[in-house]
Amino acid sequence: MAEVHSPDKNNVSSHGGPPPVGLLLTGGGARAAYQVGVLQAIVELRRKHQPPPPGSPPNAPQPSPFSIITGTSAGAINAAALACSADDFRLAVTRLSRVWSHFEAGQVYGADTLSVLRTGARWMSLISMGWMVARWRRIKPRSLLDNSPLAELLNRMIPLERLPGLIADGHLQALAITASSYSSGNHVTFFEGAEHLQPWMRSQRLAVRAPITREHLLASSAIPFIFPAQPLPIHDNIEYFGDGSMRQTAPIAPAIHLGSERILVIGAGRMSEPADTMISQPALSYPSLAQIAGHAMSSIFLDSLAVDVERILRINQTLSLIPSEARRASSLRPVELLVISPSERIDRIAAEHTQDLPHMVRALLGALGGAPTGTEQGKVSANSGALTSYLLFEAAFTRELMALGHKDALRQEDAIRKFFGWT
Repeated sequence: MAEVHSPDKNNVSSHGGPPPVGLLLTGGGARAAYQVGVLQAIVELRRKHQPPPPGSPPNAPQPSPFSIITGTSAGAINAAALACSADDFRLAVTRLSRVWSHFEAGQVYGADTLSVLRTGARWMSLISMGWMVARWRRIKPRSLLDNSPLAELLNRMIPLERLPGLIADGHLQALAITASSYSSGNHVTFFEGAEHLQPWMRSQRLAVRAPITREHLLASSAIPFIFPAQPLPIHDNIEYFGDGSMRQTAPIAPAIHLGSERILVIGAGRMSEPADTMISQPALSYPSLAQIAGHAMSSIFLDSLAVDVERILRINQTLSLIPSEARRASSLRPVELLVISPSERIDRIAAEHTQDLPHMVRALLGALGGAPTGTEQGKVSANSGALTSYLLFEAAFTRELMALGHKDALRQEDAIRKFFGWT
């Protein structure tokens, strides 16, 4: 068990220096705005605790503090944006902040009436008319929403062509993006990195070296049922991939396999729910489809990270019992983790912003019990807001999440300073 969470022998630093620092950005749709707020705070804390040398221009480029960057789903998009500007971390975070603080749902998926009718209406027809009528009408819905606008945004937002040069110049050791194959059932980590890095394989998990493309980002962020699957080449075949958070039993593992022994993990949901904040429904109130879907999404996007963190901490504790001489003679190493996750329930925040959704999207979710319409305005519970939170790519919501991430990171200033070794 410990071997799973130890750096692969071939994937340690090629320069013999200290192992690279890793960054993991998890999935969660619009919830990933929280990660940007944390990154903003890291830029500020770095300026405070590690100012540029005297005489340097105040805004001189500073390389990223992360040599290995891994991401899943919307976190994969943030990860790619950081990796493609690894030679100027502050500029990368500034650009990310600009996008997330001015978001509109139409930048991610078709939110106008015609687009929603083309996609969402097919699903509703399939549900309401039954499979026989759907078959007669040749209805073959692929997703609830059309995310083709996201492809255009990625082209403008992420200069993937810079990756090879940044890796060659030593600004970055690896970028890893995870996706889940509907075709094979495997959880695949696609990575682009230094030559010495080797792929790995575990039960239903494997790594594939490949140039990271826009299609990899679309695949990793294809929320099940919500966005369409994406075809990707793998081992001379074409397989269809969806959101990388599905079947992701060990989200921290890619950063470890690539050589990280210190990893900053930025989540998109609370790691645990205090008993007094748990939201309960009346015993006779049957859950809506939106509530069930939100519960399923939370199990996909949030639960595996908490389990993996607990597992690594137990392994670290076990390794501490092994004599240091014996540990040095093996490939086993403890993994230092710093986890920053929301201090507030994001689904509760989302429930307060449902009116920010475009009308047709709100109507579509309202049919599932997930967004208020008409006389139901203001009656959405946080439980139903869970599904909404993944689709709320609207500035009022994303800015609030960014502010929360910034606040939560500043609360851990001492831990962040010690993690990076800033004196």
